[in-house]
Amino acid sequence: MRLRSRLLITAPVILSCLAGGQEGVQPALAQGTERAVTRPVPSGADPLRKVPADGADATKDKGAADATGAPDGASSNASDDPYPSSGVTLYQRMGSDLPAVPPEKAYHGPIDEAYGAYQRGRYMTALDKALPRAEAGDAAAQTLVAEMMTRGLGIVHDAKGAAFWYGEAAKRGDPAAMFQYALLLMEGRNVPRDKAKADDYMRRAAEAGNASAQFNWGQILVADNPGEKGLKLALPFYEKSAEQGVADAQYAVSQLYEGVKDIAPEKKAKAREWLLRAAKAGYDTAQLDAGIWFVNGVGGPRDYEQGFEWLRIAATRGNVVAQNKLAHLYIYALGTRPNPVEAAKWYVLSRRAGLADPVLEDFYLGINEDQQKQAIDAANRFRRG
Repeated sequence: MRLRSRLLITAPVILSCLAGGQEGVQPALAQGTERAVTRPVPSGADPLRKVPADGADATKDKGAADATGAPDGASSNASDDPYPSSGVTLYQRMGSDLPAVPPEKAYHGPIDEAYGAYQRGRYMTALDKALPRAEAGDAAAQTLVAEMMTRGLGIVHDAKGAAFWYGEAAKRGDPAAMFQYALLLMEGRNVPRDKAKADDYMRRAAEAGNASAQFNWGQILVADNPGEKGLKLALPFYEKSAEQGVADAQYAVSQLYEGVKDIAPEKKAKAREWLLRAAKAGYDTAQLDAGIWFVNGVGGPRDYEQGFEWLRIAATRGNVVAQNKLAHLYIYALGTRPNPVEAAKWYVLSRRAGLADPVLEDFYLGINEDQQKQAIDAANRFRRG
């Protein structure tokens, strides 16, 4: 049974530990059912070495804010994904049919009628079939009832009832239920807060193969074990979660492969590969890092064009640090042609979000008034879009 799950945020714990700032780090609390797109980027993010140090900080001076036409506290909005899928269109243009879908493998196991009804959106039927089994002690049915109560599908939303059924299924070893119940115990939400019990269920869910639990158990190990010890203990769980497609874990693997000492050379050689998997999955911090890695030659050869593209994607989706770095690339024609208006536009957006940069401010004040006006107009259109 694959139910929607929740993840903890990767970047603050992993990056803090790699930077030697482990003291006092705690795993971030579980997010809602929809994972946030934009992650917080730590201050002093790795500058592009091919351009002057940007000296970015969070302080504002009134003159700089006025120069970009932005009041204090203004911020930009992310736009839509700049790369929609075009595979079908490509085949149509070629005049070729799409490849045949491979035949499904025959399934000879027991049929779960309750979950089948749930998948088809027949929630009342699913509940009618699952509830008697749940009351009889069927862990999978208990997990399904808990999920339906959590989301209000086929039944009135009942967070306390869901917590009860998750707890019952967790006692019987259902991996998805153990993960969800661990989150409830961690937060003290509709159950008494109990870190030791939460950790036990998270570990057991991770060892049972739940991808989200594997990532989160890795987070707990990093937080509870300072330094490289915690990173090395967590790495096997991050790797298993990454293999199952969890972008947060893929990003974590890339950072550990690149940043931890004594990593096997064959693993270190795959750091960029894992980073790109996370970036392609839409993880904006990974997209930012991919751009910086390509420009600086981290984890492989330099490629300014690829670096530019990844920074452009992250910037377009609202990552403030990427917007700042992209402005530098437009100024120094790295991976793109020089474009003072585009450079100024991205500087305006990042400056409005509070990321000061003396180098870019000097550049902005050095272009003519018409270019400044074009840049501000472009930044305003981006925000409205």
